[in-house]
Amino acid sequence: MIDGTEVRMEAGQPLDLMARALELAGRADHQTSPNPMVGAVLVRDGVVVGEGYHVRAGLAHAEVVALEAAGPQANGASLWVTLEPCCIQGRTPPCTERILEAGVAEVHIATLDPNPRVHGRGLARLRGAGVKVILGERREEADTLIEEFAAWMTTGRPWVTLKFAMSLDGKVATSSGESQWITSEEARMRGHQLRCRHDAVMVGSGTVLADDPRLTARWGMEGRRQPLRTVVDGRLRTPPTARLFEERGAGILIATVEGADPRRRRALEQAGAEVLSLPGGRVGVGLPELLGQLGRRQVVSVLVEGGPTLLGSFLEQRLGNRMVAFVAPRVLGGAGAPGPFGGKGTARLEQSWQARGLRAERVGPDLLVTAEV
Repeated sequence: MIDGTEVRMEAGQPLDLMARALELAGRADHQTSPNPMVGAVLVRDGVVVGEGYHVRAGLAHAEVVALEAAGPQANGASLWVTLEPCCIQGRTPPCTERILEAGVAEVHIATLDPNPRVHGRGLARLRGAGVKVILGERREEADTLIEEFAAWMTTGRPWVTLKFAMSLDGKVATSSGESQWITSEEARMRGHQLRCRHDAVMVGSGTVLADDPRLTARWGMEGRRQPLRTVVDGRLRTPPTARLFEERGAGILIATVEGADPRRRRALEQAGAEVLSLPGGRVGVGLPELLGQLGRRQVVSVLVEGGPTLLGSFLEQRLGNRMVAFVAPRVLGGAGAPGPFGGKGTARLEQSWQARGLRAERVGPDLLVTAEV
């Protein structure tokens, strides 16, 4: 924390207060869902008098944390906040009213709230009350910080991350089906971090049968919120004895089609799962309908871990927002060894997904490649 310090760095250059607010917001590490991550810094007479960030839904918003830290010094101060202050009653009171009650004179907002109930109205409320408002500082970074929330708000569906691990020659298993473990321990730790940063993790029933995963966030993520474990299973092949049911700290949702075997349904429900029946698509569970249902349940982001059949369906229906690939320095070979995406694929190059914002980093001996699609 830098409360009470002058807004100067050692080199004598002004401290970038919006950058500081963004750094604070990032400390929430995606634990605020279904709310966005927000940070705030309050300055009076060249000194930081309060700062904070939104920790999780139901707790005070970033602006309120900063105001409470500042106390009476908030009167006449300037506020830097990464997202437009809310003007509606939710789990907590409107932040605009707290800002006005505190006597803040100036508010710097990085970006507007994509929530249509707030968008532009929070800004208008402050300006209408005589507060000077400056909009747009570091807007691109602020938009990136809340991109999952923005996608959910504008489409009603969660942001979808397609994640897979493969060898250097693009195989997710050997020709005999062995897949554990292609990547390193460091890569698997990062995978658990990704689970923790999403509201739900999704696999197909084939992955449950082949790998028997628990789908929880572990490897140092214990104690943090657990994702909703979702299995796409049109034929209800998931066994009630699967390791999924050994972990009671996280919910289990089995998505199937209408008319699925009622005996299997009852067995899964007795084991602890919620079974959701949806209209069947061409090849099983309708993924758009499933995403719509998850969005209505305030699931803001989904990590799809495959396998190839499910990932191929997402690819063919163009339902993903981001791809995350862990690439191991192994060459498996074999014409029959599977790749990460099943299905028909594209017949022409011009029909393929185009990636943008390609980023790569080393994770132990492996390469982590991330791209928006």
